[in-house]
Amino acid sequence: MSTHHASPSSRRRRPAGAAAIGLAAVASLLLSACGGGSSSGEAGAGAAATSAHGPSTTAAATSATTATTAAAAAPKGVHFARVALRVPAGAGAAPFDSTRRLTVPAGWSAAVWARVDAARFEVWTPEHALLVSASAAGRIVRLTPRSDGAAPGAGTTILAGLTQPQGMAFDRVGGRELLYVAESNRVDRYDWSNGRPGNRTTVVDNLPDTDPVGDDVHRAKSLVVAPDHALYVTLASSTNAGLADSQMHPERGTIARIDPSSGRLSIYARGARNGEGLAFDPDGRLWTAVNNRDNIMYPFHRSYGGVQDAFGQTIPAYVNDHPAEELAKLSDGRNLGWPLCNPDPDVHPGEAGSALSYDRPAFTPDAHNNPGATKLDCSKLPRIERGIPAHSAPLGLHFAQGSALPKPWRDGAVLALHGSWNRHPPRAPALAWFPWNAAKHTVGDQVALVSGFQLPSGDRWGRPVDALPGPDGALYVTDDLAGAVYRIGPNG
Repeated sequence: MSTHHASPSSRRRRPAGAAAIGLAAVASLLLSACGGGSSSGEAGAGAAATSAHGPSTTAAATSATTATTAAAAAPKGVHFARVALRVPAGAGAAPFDSTRRLTVPAGWSAAVWARVDAARFEVWTPEHALLVSASAAGRIVRLTPRSDGAAPGAGTTILAGLTQPQGMAFDRVGGRELLYVAESNRVDRYDWSNGRPGNRTTVVDNLPDTDPVGDDVHRAKSLVVAPDHALYVTLASSTNAGLADSQMHPERGTIARIDPSSGRLSIYARGARNGEGLAFDPDGRLWTAVNNRDNIMYPFHRSYGGVQDAFGQTIPAYVNDHPAEELAKLSDGRNLGWPLCNPDPDVHPGEAGSALSYDRPAFTPDAHNNPGATKLDCSKLPRIERGIPAHSAPLGLHFAQGSALPKPWRDGAVLALHGSWNRHPPRAPALAWFPWNAAKHTVGDQVALVSGFQLPSGDRWGRPVDALPGPDGALYVTDDLAGAVYRIGPNG
């Protein structure tokens, strides 16, 4: 579908990540703010460490949950180390009342940088503060680095009374700094001056939210600003795998393009069940990271899991690794398959125990919605650029080129994986990294960058949501389970 493009005049293009604020003074402040005392004791996990599915004590769960994903080997010369999470005085409430450990690149440290309940997405302000959306609390919180060696605490609420705010983005138009905030039902623009939001203008209202109520309503809206000032916003599905979303106005399970001057909304890409990760690559192309469907039915007429003809059956052993989540480069009118076609990571489709490949997985027709490809020929869809192991729940996505992250990490994309809610054994939360292949204009194999948020029992003490590069060469990582923002990066 064609779209109407806003004028690109007068926008100052911001480099990826935190490059636009990579000032030495700011980096120094951030480094000094990440210190603090150690956490107390090695006692059992607190209340916040229990996963949604409860503890899993089988040997299979114990062995499987120590690895975050079916990830590729680390880049040449990179080694990893397990480090204790540093917790400053006053930040040691659960889950940090016990020592927590993360596996990070050697030479990196990890620290609790702030405590923010329900912390979700992040953006750096023009004044070099960090904004965090606290979705469940309806707030936007500003965190400002301090020079006294302490963490910045709970920060300052600059916007309140919002409806499930998540995505945020800054733009500069005609010499004015603008802050966009995506709530679950609208996108607003705020004039930004002296480090605070001012006059509010509603860009678009009545976005699909809780109405109509489906069986799996995704309310959160992610948002990015394009070089031409256009906004791209996630309109996630109201169902797990329902056909009704495509009949709604505007359609759900899509990525929408919005002209900020007129509020005109058009559908840019379809078949994205819940594409919360949105980011532009070094070529200026838009990518999304998609949470795919749950409880998939086996799509072949053959034996699987002890069932002679398993077609249409929901078999846990198959559900565990199907369908792959999606990391995809978008174009106007692209269809990512859902809910008619599912990216299939099996090297030998439908074969139990088949090796899994996430490099441009092919599509398989959905057994319930598209049996025999009668509604859509899945083979005609462009393959997804990169699959992600099923039920990883990808969220915040950032291409790090132009940021201060050290090599090789600044030559790729960082993606927060929230972890599964119903897989057995559970898929662990983690930060994943994908190297950028400039010659092929795409990403390479997934690498586990930061792991350890899940215990061998399957219980979790943390679930990362976003991982934004900072001007000091570290990642600033939100965690909505622990209610925290971490600094994870080179020792400071």
